[in-house]
Amino acid sequence: MAKENQNFSNHRQWQPLFHFVFYPAALLVLVAGIRLMTTGNHSFEGALTVLIAFNILLIGVLARMFGLKAQDRAIRAEESLRYFILTGKPISKNLRLGQIIALRFASDEEFVDLAARAENENLKSKEIKQAIKNWRGDYHRV
Repeated sequence: MAKENQNFSNHRQWQPLFHFVFYPAALLVLVAGIRLMTTGNHSFEGALTVLIAFNILLIGVLARMFGLKAQDRAIRAEESLRYFILTGKPISKNLRLGQIIALRFASDEEFVDLAARAENENLKSKEIKQAIKNWRGDYHRV
C-alpha cells in the first residue's frame, strides 16, 4: 500500500495505539480512581488508582517528549548538513529549531532561499510550511 503524497494539509500524524488506545485507557483509569476516591469506603484504593493513572500518563507524555527531542536533534543535524551541501556554508545560528524542523519539508531548490527568508522575516513554522511550493515528505517522523 503506497503512502499518500505528503503536503501541508496532511503532514501531521496520529499514532492510533498511542493517541486512541493508550491515552483514553489511562484517562479511564484516572476517572475510575477519582470516582473510587469520592465514594464511601474506597478512598485509599481510589487515591492509589489516581496515583497509578497519573504515573502512567506521565510516562506516556515523557516517552513521547524524549522521542520527539531525539528526532528534533537528528532533523537539525540533517538539515544543517543539507544546507552545507547546497551552499558550502553552515546554516545560520539565528534560525530557531522550529524553523529548521519546518524547513525539512522544502525541496532542495527552495530550501536555501526559504531558510534566508525564514531568518530575515522571522517566519513561524506554520508560515514556512505554507510557503513551500514543492513539498518534500517526511514519512519517518513519529
